[in-house]
Amino acid sequence: MEKIRTSELFGDENSSIAYDFIKSFEYPWQALPRIREYILSLGKKLSKEEYDEVEPEVWVAKGARVEKSALICAPAIICDGAQIRHCAYIRGDVIVGKGVVVGNSTELKNCILFDGVQVPHYNYVGDSILGRYAHMGAGSIISNVRSDKKNVRVLGKTDTGLRKFGAIVGDNVEIGCGAVLNPGTIVCRGARVYPLALVRGCVPQNHIYKREGDVAKICAE
Repeated sequence: MEKIRTSELFGDENSSIAYDFIKSFEYPWQALPRIREYILSLGKKLSKEEYDEVEPEVWVAKGARVEKSALICAPAIICDGAQIRHCAYIRGDVIVGKGVVVGNSTELKNCILFDGVQVPHYNYVGDSILGRYAHMGAGSIISNVRSDKKNVRVLGKTDTGLRKFGAIVGDNVEIGCGAVLNPGTIVCRGARVYPLALVRGCVPQNHIYKREGDVAKICAE
């Protein structure tokens, strides 16, 4: 699995307001440096009947729920039905899809969350893309910078040219409580990650990552 293409990770064209943007890139991490530019362009086109510009360059759907204690920095788009809960911190360059849950003390930065994503308890998501219905268990985080500060590589081979790159998580992925996704991690559609796992490289589609060297295919029930 030399490289993971965008088309292998995200399926339904109705799964995100940013679907066409993401699909325009052969490899999903290529979208990360362009998120801010895309939000600023898209925000100006959003329907004023559906979205309020609550602060300059912060667009919130009228059907979204944002707690008073949450902080949203520009630019950002919060889509219909999303919940931004107590003390959530959205640091800017973020798209929160329809029905997404951003929970207590969760921090987001330069990322796109497809519709139905849940990051509900003490999560960190930076410089990343999470596919439709992806779920991060309590306390699971995405690390987005290498300790040596060098460019992040995918599968240890492909230099992305990015110093900050967290993870690409496909549709319907389950990340267990307390797990850590290291910089440049790819978790393909339908995969699962055990609680407390330390993940590097790529988790194949419909596989369970238990620990390094212990990855098993999910058996059909």
